[in-house]
Amino acid sequence: MRVALGQYQARRGKVAANLERMDQVITSAGADLVVFPELFLTGYMARDEHMRLGETLDGDVVQQVAGAAKASGSTVVFGMPERDPVRRGITYNSSVVVRPDGTVDSYRKWSLPNFGPFEERMFFGHGNRLPVFDTPVGRLGLLICYDIFFPEICKAYAIQGADILVCISASPTTSRDYFVKLAQARAIENACAFIYSNQVGSQMQLTFWGGSHIVGPRGNVLVQGPPYEEATVEGDIDLKEIELSRPLRPTVRDTRKEAFQLIHDMI
Repeated sequence: MRVALGQYQARRGKVAANLERMDQVITSAGADLVVFPELFLTGYMARDEHMRLGETLDGDVVQQVAGAAKASGSTVVFGMPERDPVRRGITYNSSVVVRPDGTVDSYRKWSLPNFGPFEERMFFGHGNRLPVFDTPVGRLGLLICYDIFFPEICKAYAIQGADILVCISASPTTSRDYFVKLAQARAIENACAFIYSNQVGSQMQLTFWGGSHIVGPRGNVLVQGPPYEEATVEGDIDLKEIELSRPLRPTVRDTRKEAFQLIHDMI
């Protein structure tokens, strides 16, 4: 399976320009799976503009991405502010998956950071679901940036049968080492392939380090994008390697699910 990661600088508040870049990457890559970073549609630091620029999943932006996905035969994952169609005034930091047949789903960020330069709880609602999505490229478990620090999220996906964990991110340079190590750990402990697609360039006071990469189910880095540079990072995932890895280190099989209830009872 061919994967392309669109590691390009998102223009803050410029939806049309960012959408054009997405279309270019999807069209030129011709990959089975194309992934763009967290909030790539608006730029991470759009702040309160996220509410104005956000759309529902049946909006014009998602339909344009669906058109590009259909034309290229690609499954596309990208970050955008998603308006809730029912609870008006609520916007989510979402990872949207668009299949080649035009069907669309979203994962709403579970863990919203609110420390240091991060202010996500001021602008976004908390997600409350951890779904696994069936796609032509396999079963995807989606996470967004800060979610990577919480192993229970990826474990929940693995228990549900996820093949590939896809993390879209807007990680600044100060967090670089953490994300490199955690991506490999999440792949190993769940015997899943792990895709990490990060923003690059500067927005306001933050500089994003790029470094998008793909990790195999045994923790081996399959492809590594350049730090601090724009690029389409391309690599291959062999789904058969996932099937072979799980019996050799059966962490998903041996997960004691009652641990989740114990945690629930303690908090």
